[in-house]
Formats: sequence, C-alpha cells, structure tokens
Amino acid sequence: RLLTANGRVRRCNVNHMSLFLLCASGESVKVYSSSSEECVHDLQGHTDLVSGIVRNPSNHLQVYSCSADGTVRLWDFTDGILIKVQPRSLRVISDRGVCVSSELFQLVAVHLPRSGDQEVEARELSAVLCDVSPSGAVSFGREGEYIAAAKGLQLEVFFFKKQKSYRFFLKSGNKKGAKNAFTCVSCHPKEDCIATGHEDGKIRLWRNFNQKKEYTYSTLHWHHGAVNTLQFTPEGTNLLSGGIESVLVQWRYTQENQKDFLPRLGGAITHIAVSPDGSLFCTSHSDNKITIIQSCVKVSAIIQGLVKGEGVRTDLMIDPRSKALVLNGKPGHLQFYSLPRDKLLYNLDIVQQEYIHEEGLDQFEVVKAAFDTRGDWLATVEERTQKGSELEINLKLWAYNEQTQSFVLNTTVTAPHEDQITAMCFSPSPETTMLVTISFDGHFKAWLLADHSDTEEGASWSCDFVGGYHLLKPGCCCFSADGSLLAVGFQEVVTVWSPSWELLTTLSQPPGAIRDLCFGRLSCSKYLLGTSTKNQLCCWNLLTCSLEWSTPVDVSLLQADPLSENMAAFCSQSGCSDLFVFKPGESRPLYSQRALCTGKVQHAVFAPRDQMLESCEEHAQWLNRSQLYFLTQHMDLMTFSTKTEEDRLLASSKRLMVDDSVAVTPFYLLLGKHRQQQQQEALTNPMAERIQLPQGSIAIKELLYTPAHVLPSASFLCSMFVRSLLISSSAASCKMNRKYSQDVDKVINNDF
Repeated sequence: RLLTANGRVRRCNVNHMSLFLLCASGESVKVYSSSSEECVHDLQGHTDLVSGIVRNPSNHLQVYSCSADGTVRLWDFTDGILIKVQPRSLRVISDRGVCVSSELFQLVAVHLPRSGDQEVEARELSAVLCDVSPSGAVSFGREGEYIAAAKGLQLEVFFFKKQKSYRFFLKSGNKKGAKNAFTCVSCHPKEDCIATGHEDGKIRLWRNFNQKKEYTYSTLHWHHGAVNTLQFTPEGTNLLSGGIESVLVQWRYTQENQKDFLPRLGGAITHIAVSPDGSLFCTSHSDNKITIIQSCVKVSAIIQGLVKGEGVRTDLMIDPRSKALVLNGKPGHLQFYSLPRDKLLYNLDIVQQEYIHEEGLDQFEVVKAAFDTRGDWLATVEERTQKGSELEINLKLWAYNEQTQSFVLNTTVTAPHEDQITAMCFSPSPETTMLVTISFDGHFKAWLLADHSDTEEGASWSCDFVGGYHLLKPGCCCFSADGSLLAVGFQEVVTVWSPSWELLTTLSQPPGAIRDLCFGRLSCSKYLLGTSTKNQLCCWNLLTCSLEWSTPVDVSLLQADPLSENMAAFCSQSGCSDLFVFKPGESRPLYSQRALCTGKVQHAVFAPRDQMLESCEEHAQWLNRSQLYFLTQHMDLMTFSTKTEEDRLLASSKRLMVDDSVAVTPFYLLLGKHRQQQQQEALTNPMAERIQLPQGSIAIKELLYTPAHVLPSASFLCSMFVRSLLISSSAASCKMNRKYSQDVDKVINNDF
C-alpha cells in the first residue's frame, strides 16, 4: 500500500468557491480544505501517476483527472465518488476541453461521449499538435480560441477555428550566454498574449502571433534561475511566476516594471494555481509542500507532505517518544512525520545555518542520525566537503527537553574522526548511555554520557574508548538486544566485543566485505546475521562461534523487527526488489513477495504498533506487532497492511455514508451513534418501556440540518423546538394509566 507519495505533488487546482484544494499526488487526487488544511477526500482509482486535474466547466462540483495508466476519470470531489472512467492512452488535461498527449507526446483532442455507464471508451480523437513537451508546457488562450505549446526552442500556436498553427523559434543563445529554451507557458485569459518562461530566468510576452512575420515580444527579467511556472490571474490583471528562488513574483500586466514579491516560501516553486475568483494563490514546491496564499499578501495555510530533499542520507528511524518517522527533511533538518496521520509534525534544525539556494555551493548536510532506546538522546552527524579542503565533520548530541517537547543541542564534537563516519548506534543497555561511531579512518569510538548533576555543568559526552582491528576499515556495527555484545564489521572480518572492550571472537565468512550486520531477537538472540558485497547472506551461531548457514542472494537491506524474531531482507534482482521475511532459526520464510518495486530498497524500518493486531491471516502474522515501511528509489514511502487494517479503513470511510435524505453534519453523526445505542438496548432488553421522541421532527430537522444563514431567528424556533421535546398529553396519560394498573396488581398480590 502506498502510504504517501514523496515529491509527487505535480498539479494543484482550487475549486470555484475557494473552499477546496485539489492536487495530484502519486496515483491519487487529494482534496484538501483550504482553511483547515485537512485532507477531506483521497480520490483513488488510477493505477499510475496522475499527471493532470481540471474542473468540469459544466459542473463546478466535479473534476477530471488523467493518468499515465491511460484513463480519464470524472469525480464528484465533494463526496469522493467516481462518476465515470474514460479508458484511453492519455497524459495531459486542460480546462478548455480535454486535450491529451499520447506516449508519442502528440496533443490530441478527445470527445467525451455522454453516457449513463460508468466506463465509456472515448473513440472520437483528432490530432491537434504533433510534437509537444512531456512536461505539459501547454495552455489555452482567449477562452479556448487557440492553444499554445512550448518545447525546446519552439513555440507553436494552434487556432481552432482556422485549423491553422504558427511556429516561432528562438536562437539557442547569444554572446551573453543566455539560455533561450522554453520551460513553461501561460496564455492571457481575455487578450491575445502568451507568456513564456525560459531557462535563463527571462519571461517573454508574445503578441501579434496570429501571423507569421509580424509577431512581437517584450522581455521581463527577475529570476536568476530557470522560470519553472507561470500563471495569469482570472481577470488577466497580474502574471505570477516562480522558480528555484522560492519567491512568488507578481507582475502587473499593463505595468511590467511594477512587481510584488513573496519570499522564503520553502523549496523551489514548481507549479502555481489561482482560484477562479482570484482570492487565493496556490504554489506547489519541490520539497512536497503546498502553500496557500491570500492574493500574494500573506501565507494562509501550508500543506506539507513527506519532505523531499535531494536524497535520504540517514536511515529511516522511529522516534521512541512520538512514534514518528524520522529522516532527512529540508536541507540541514530532520523531519518528524506522523505515520498514522500522514502529516508532518515538525522539522528539527540540525545544521543551524541559513541554507543558500545556489547550485555548486558546498553546505553542511545531515548524513547520520540515531536515537537511544528511550528517546532521551539523539545523535547526528553533519559533514561538508569543500573543493581543495579537508572533510568537515561535526558530531552532535541532542537531549530531549520535556518543556519544549523537542530536542535541544547538548554537545558538539568537531572532527570526531579523521575520515567519514560510516555508521553509529546507541547501546540498548539500561545501565549506561553510550554511543558507538565507526569511520573509514580505521577506528570505532565509544562515547559515554557523564552525569554532572551535582555541578552546574550538567550532563556531557566524552570519548571513552577507541578501537580497531589490524588497520582494517570498519563498515558497519550493531549492538545485541540487551547491549551485552557489539559486532563491528572490518571489511571481510566480523569482530565481537564485550562492554568492557574485550575482543571476544572474530567470525569468518565467504569472500566479500561485510555490508550489514544484525543481531537476532528474543528466541533467536543467539544468531548474528550479515550481508556481504559478494551477494551472500550469512548466519552465525554465537554459542558455537561458527557459521550456521549461508545463502547466495544479493541483499540490499537487512532489517530486524524489535518486537519479534522476524527479519526482513530486501533483495535486488533484475532491476527490481524482492522481499523475504524470515526467522533466523527456521529454514522457510514467513512471507515473500517478488518484484516489490523497481530499483533497490536502501531504507526501511519496522514501526512498533501501539496494540497488537488480532485475528490476522496466517500469511500476515508477521505484521501483528510491527508494521514495515520502506522507501523506494522514486522516494515513495510504502508499507504493508493486513486485511484487518484495510477493513478498518473501509469502515471508517463508511461512517459518513448515511441516508441521502439527511444532511451529513457532526450533530447527525452524534445523534446517529445515540440512535444505534438505543437500538442495541432494545435488542438486549425488548421488554424495556420507553417513550420514543417523534421521529422526523420538523423542528429538529430545521434546527440541525438547515444552513445557518437561511434559518429564522432563534426566538422563533425556540418554542417549536421545545414543544417537540415534550411528551404529548395522550401519551403521558396512557403511561400513567399503565403504571397505575401495574401498581394495583402489585398491591393485590401482596395482600394475598
């Protein structure tokens, strides 16, 4: 199951009343509230990346989406309902009709037939443009009279009435080194003007393009990098542009010299959308963030997904306190991401330096991170390599602060090793707080926490031990579950150390450098597993200090479940990754799945569950205590879920599926639960007597379900509402008579 598509926010759109924001995210279309930032609906149905979304011009409550799976789907986004599927090989949608590009990147007009069936194949197609950019640099102009497409150094404009196109070319560059290649295009909604963005940061406004020779253009220039996106406002009074500078620029259409700026929006701006009334602007960013802006004045809301950086250098980790997923975030930060809520909690600034968005500039990066078992300490490693200088490394120890509910820097160690740090881990022993780091300098170091609570200095860290083995370079390390053993892989040799830093034994294995080490858990704690660069998975028995078994398999990642004996091995084969879940002491795997995803899986983690799952299928028993998450090479975070969890998600989505005659409001959901409780009580005690309030009361319906702005005054409804709650005189008299007869019977029986 795809949990969240990292960096897949491609397009965004705002509905006609500016209440909802729709964005293409991976294989689904997400509907967000523009005020609360919460995800209202997740429109799922596509089987490949969604490449475009657009409102239905004839119905503002509907939206079209197209995908690389070759289908166009029509949705009711307010209710999250799929209305129609149009199967075809389609890529891009625009809002003046449905124009799509096939895999040959030809722009094609498709007539969507009217039919009551949910799945209708579109058969009427006509080619519009034969060569368009796969990035979707296409825009309709002047209410759909023409369409403009930019690719490379060519701008092509096609007029629908004339059925004629004009092409305009630019030179590749000039003496000043300008890069004239087109990057984006946007047409004025009411006038014959086309705005194009270019690689050198310039914006050109094209006019008189309805004839080949007399066209003109003017040039605007502010961006120092490529212009990623352009968008006119609905009335055409302003032009919005964005690029790598993370600044939204608003140009006055008739006064190009006047422009407004909204800086420091985060990652590079990749797409801009404007609400139909022009009150809200929306920008999507390269770090998987959407920013909602009120008319280029201030940021009103931020929708942040899993932050996408240039790459994940740290491992995937679980914060023991917040249970959040922790990994690289925006430059110089660690992000804490809530998995159950699918929402970013916060970013922790590790480098604590202002990041400069400039290519080729060497800046500090967070490359390693680790938590201790209780979540009291966080260790990070940051490094920077400058041309002509040595590698700069900083080891930082962060203490958790109960008041701020975050981590505070405690100790900074400059140049902890003479070369790059390759791995580090905390000891799980409750007796001491210790961190081990290993480096290509041929040493591993143990850092010990010294308690100075009796002095003003407080807690601090210092190096307690430096170890090595025959001048070999260590590559990985791992503590046993109880912290009594430390395994360090020195190239082709595995060394096992005691807490007193005594070398207990060395383990040999088939040729190849040790790539990963992992101790067994619980009943399998006597085993130590390792992978090698020669495509070997080995298992040693620590009681006999001998090789228990080995198998030839290319394991790219080995991960242990902290709450069970299970281990997950991601294996690379034929350009895809396979998954095997097994116990070291058993010969057959518990679960396997071939061709899990394309490319190698380099990062994964088991997230412990708050409650153990019950009644799982036999093949999913390994997911009872923990849930496995992994990151693909496309930066998609994926996970495995059981049928029980899927049923629970389906049940939660069905809670809002109520009678069509009743409006869905929070009051209704509360009353619905109360009504279900009454029905259950009636089933358990059918003889129980109760007076039912009048069902379908007009007063209650008017008060709870009618929109507030059309309701009469409260004083008018008050008397009618109170009367509806009172018991009628006839019902009350019947109740009293029945109670009186029962009392008489009791008296007679007692007398006898």
